[in-house]
Amino acid sequence: MKKKTDFFDRVYDVVARIPKGKVTTYGAIAEVCGTKAAARTVGWALNGAKESGLPCHRVVNRFGALTGKVHFGDAFLMEELLRNEGVEFDDDNCVKMEKCLWIPTKRNQKKKKKKS
Repeated sequence: MKKKTDFFDRVYDVVARIPKGKVTTYGAIAEVCGTKAAARTVGWALNGAKESGLPCHRVVNRFGALTGKVHFGDAFLMEELLRNEGVEFDDDNCVKMEKCLWIPTKRNQKKKKKKS
């Protein structure tokens, strides 16, 4: 169980750093957290963080589709939050990834303090 908790904590750390007006993908988060094939697990982690205050609305699928919108209670809330931040959408109602994609790196992950 600790391994899952550690992965979820890394996911939350990355999500907390997504800048306003930008989005990232489940796969990009999984990759920077060390498990490239764990995009679905990132989704599970975010579903468990609904009340956390994290900007989970800034995570979309690799095509810019709002696949997580069903978890926001209102089907239009995720899109509304993103539009209010200046995120642009195409005619298919997908995020314009070429303008709004933020790629997380290990460099922009929060550094953990070492225990003494």
